[in-house]
Amino acid sequence: MQYIYFIRSPKENFAETMTAEEAEIMGVHFEYLKKQMDCGRLILAGPETSGKFGICILNASSEDEAHEIMMNDPAVKSGIVKPELYPFRVSLINSSNIK
Repeated sequence: MQYIYFIRSPKENFAETMTAEEAEIMGVHFEYLKKQMDCGRLILAGPETSGKFGICILNASSEDEAHEIMMNDPAVKSGIVKPELYPFRVSLINSSNIK
């Protein structure tokens, strides 16, 4: 089963206004997501271009597993973003069209 989680910063223009500490946490967040991809849990991740939110689409055996992955995300654990988790179904994907 797939799940999608959104992360949203309470700050306006987060991508442009993050502090050095927040930028460091987001770097650790990126590394965490790369590890999730390497072990087959992460399908895709990325930010909306203005920095209002980011998404992660996961493969997980249960909502509890997806929730655990989301809550262990360093950006979520630090409190700099607020997470939202939803069941999701990837119906179509064509990775060769991503540019």
